[in-house]
Amino acid sequence: MSRRPPFTLNLCLPSAATYTQTALYEDRHMIIIRPRDLRGRAQEGWLDSRHTFSFGHYYDPTQMGFRSLRVINEDRVIPGAGFPPHGHQDMEIISYVLEGALEHKDSTGTSSVIRPGEIQRMSAGTGIRHSEYNHSKREKVHFLQIWILPEKNGIAPGYEQRAFPAEEVQGKLRLVAARDGRDGSVTLHQDVDLHVARLAAGNTVNFDLRPGRYAWVQIARGQASLNGDLLKEGDGAAISAEKRIELAGETAAEVLLFDLA
Repeated sequence: MSRRPPFTLNLCLPSAATYTQTALYEDRHMIIIRPRDLRGRAQEGWLDSRHTFSFGHYYDPTQMGFRSLRVINEDRVIPGAGFPPHGHQDMEIISYVLEGALEHKDSTGTSSVIRPGEIQRMSAGTGIRHSEYNHSKREKVHFLQIWILPEKNGIAPGYEQRAFPAEEVQGKLRLVAARDGRDGSVTLHQDVDLHVARLAAGNTVNFDLRPGRYAWVQIARGQASLNGDLLKEGDGAAISAEKRIELAGETAAEVLLFDLA
């Protein structure tokens, strides 16, 4: 029998000015690592969730997001369980599955299953309700849920899902989400480019950061070095005032790179 636990969301949302600049991530810093062990954590019988930034009952005024990036939650859900229908508004929500399969339904009538190699973008806009369940009755699902503040409020709710073949992300950075939806990426309502790379041990990829841009690197799996600093699975890093980002696989690794205004 599917487990449908009570679900409440107590998200701490300060004023918009807080998102773009916190004391921890001031412009004078170049790379600040957010260690995985310092993330918030929510544990239920059906859910193990780690929060890079303040979310739900985890609140840290120095961890309210970075630029327009507001939430990175790493969730593991047992078979048959998940988040029952709940509402969102004025947020770009990305689901990125690492293992297993995530079943999605929302109030626009969309129903889908998201698997590794696919990315889903849901624009909450004026208001949307959705549910997310582990599609399997035997295996866990492990995924990242990412929230990005939209460039304006009140847009129409929307949904988009794309698959990216393994060869397009292996050993290279592949654009998977962007404001203009270029190169086959999903479209975001914000000036953010999200790139994904899977690296074998010894693989190196480089990314040139344009003047006035910022970046966030999240290690989804494995270990990789960022400009010489070792990052492990679950670690993140805020990047400012760097011209070039070099990511090198220390083990097999999966890396997300956000290019932010």
